[in-house]
Amino acid sequence: MSQQSHRGGKSGTILLLTQVYVPDPASVGQHLHDAAAELVQRGHRVKVLASARGYDDPSRKYARREMRDGVDIRRLPLSSFGKGSIPARVAAGVFLMVQEIVRGVFTRKLDSILVSTSPPMCPIAAMVISFIRRKPITYWVMDLNPDQMIELGKIKERSLAARVFNWLNRRILKRARRIVALDRFMADRLYRKRDVRDKTAVMPPWPHDDQVEMIDHADNPWRKEHIGDDRFVIMYSGNHGFSTPVMTVLQAALRMQDEDALEFLFIGGGVGKKEVDETLERETPTNVRSMPYQPFETLRFSLSAADVHLVSVGNDVVGVVHPCKIYGAMAVGRPILLLGPDPCHASDLVLENEIGWQISHGDVDRAIEVIREIQATPRETLQEMGRRAQAVIRRDLSRNLLCGRFCDVVENRT
Repeated sequence: MSQQSHRGGKSGTILLLTQVYVPDPASVGQHLHDAAAELVQRGHRVKVLASARGYDDPSRKYARREMRDGVDIRRLPLSSFGKGSIPARVAAGVFLMVQEIVRGVFTRKLDSILVSTSPPMCPIAAMVISFIRRKPITYWVMDLNPDQMIELGKIKERSLAARVFNWLNRRILKRARRIVALDRFMADRLYRKRDVRDKTAVMPPWPHDDQVEMIDHADNPWRKEHIGDDRFVIMYSGNHGFSTPVMTVLQAALRMQDEDALEFLFIGGGVGKKEVDETLERETPTNVRSMPYQPFETLRFSLSAADVHLVSVGNDVVGVVHPCKIYGAMAVGRPILLLGPDPCHASDLVLENEIGWQISHGDVDRAIEVIREIQATPRETLQEMGRRAQAVIRRDLSRNLLCGRFCDVVENRT
């Protein structure tokens, strides 16, 4: 909880619109719940409208109604068909949007609306509810569309879909009372759509530093169960998406199978995980493993099992998506191997704070060279890099600090 003084008594209802919400493992839902729980602590009623099924795995069903940390959660049917195809995702988003509009319009004692960009239809629901009920919106921009679809080659910049998305972007940016962008690159892209500098706060999402900590390998039961004592582990943990390609490092790993002490772990899910798994099935490497998402309650053990964490940022998505997984790696005190362009938000963190290395997509030879350099780095130096990373989290990026600042924005205090 932040150090802000709490309001006396209950205020009106803050309506939170999303598709993903805890206990779904996707980070957007976890961050939304952190904010919602903090707002409850400050004396607000918070009502969440979200999907009743898993974001990555629609076969997972969640309780249709639940109170969690004082947050009133209502989960809606027919709102997640998985991420296998864009039409399925669009259909789920439309069904979710319609249901959120109907329920949101009739929410009692509505005070304000909080909405993120997952899925893109949720801001449409927020605008409709805001127009009918005359209530303000806080718009938390976690990714940008149609920018992401354009950069990934899914649609053309001048296509009808892109023009409609950009028109909607300009409408929500105009209507929102307050806007939160995750980094300076994302804010710059927003300003090109509409100049909203006067009502935009720029702050990154926070690590779940109450769930992560630096754990020595010798004291880590997860590492003892899954990894040999003599292995040097480079780990990618989180969503594997089109915007976070890992194939350069995977190709480097395939060419480094003679390095007996080196192991690569790819943990998580997402549409990009299929390419990883198919490559492993085809090549059957001895030094690479794929694992599913690990339970949130054991996250500190799985993240700490790495010696170095791989973070990927696609060349074309700087300012479009945000490399959230870097914070968990920093919070457990591990150096970062950044696969992505410089400059970007992740390279700002890695290079300015001297907590890791940067390599470029497609340059497999350079990736091998850097990985060998990392292996040869004295353990004391790696540990010092990890301590610097943790210090940055504690000083500038802690959950307590950033969640508190975010809730100040929602309350329109800043």
